[in-house]
Amino acid sequence: MRKVNRMSKPARILVFYGGVGSERAVSLESGKAISAVLAKHFLVEEVELKSAELPDSLSFEDAIVFPALHGTFGEDGTLQAALEARGVIFSGSDAQSSRLCMAKETAKKVARELSIPTPDSLYFDANETPLADTVIEQLGTSLVVKPSNMGSSVGLHFTEHRSELGVALSQIHAGEWLIEKRIQGRELTVGILEGSALEVVEVVSASGVYDYAAKYASTANKYYCPAEIEPSLRAQICEYAEALFKACGCRDFARVDFLLDETRPYFLEVNTLPGLTASSLLPKSASARGYDFEGLALALVQGAFKRYEKVFSH
Repeated sequence: MRKVNRMSKPARILVFYGGVGSERAVSLESGKAISAVLAKHFLVEEVELKSAELPDSLSFEDAIVFPALHGTFGEDGTLQAALEARGVIFSGSDAQSSRLCMAKETAKKVARELSIPTPDSLYFDANETPLADTVIEQLGTSLVVKPSNMGSSVGLHFTEHRSELGVALSQIHAGEWLIEKRIQGRELTVGILEGSALEVVEVVSASGVYDYAAKYASTANKYYCPAEIEPSLRAQICEYAEALFKACGCRDFARVDFLLDETRPYFLEVNTLPGLTASSLLPKSASARGYDFEGLALALVQGAFKRYEKVFSH
């Protein structure tokens, strides 16, 4: 049972970061960054998670949670479900939406239902890995192989030949995977805040491939914000992003990624807990709409504050 004697505004913000997934290092940076700016305005407690469970010793009384976690446990709906079971108010999308968006094939299905272009793809479980020839017959030879339920481009492989695809498939031993027809286009992304699109950002990787190393180990990438695209195309991408945010049941904030093939944008994925490091894309998208990092951080927690006040003001 909920207690009804809480204040209408939370006394603390618990920033969760770390986690158990392959994106732990990114989460540590995100958590520290968001904690530092929120601490200028609120009582903030940093909580470094080292296992896939809520700490038994942690009190959620008079607090909301900001989950600065990525990937496994943090972004796949598991943490959100645990918080919901405890009656804890938290920032970001709920468990159902988080699960949907983390499973890339499920999010792509939503895009297809909205008539939003998305690369042709093949979904499979590691226990039933398809033959290279079967994949090539369906999708061609220029392909992207990636985990279906991980972010930060973890496990991403690009293949152009049957032999490369065969090697990539032979290295898959667990999990759910997605093979997409590769779109040779421009990398675009747009942040969403309270259902409204921010600015479209173009990413140009120095290596030509925007994988995990390019995102977090390279200093030679270039970012263009606003992206240099036609106003009508920008409007279409923003419209697509807002429609996906709504249809996937997201709330508060997210980031939606696209590939642009000349004038045709292809949806890739929705990130419900995007990175908040110095090189992250959501802050870049927001900056073109007048948000510095501190202003963005304050905006990111407003949804949770409103939900807390609605529940505990009676």
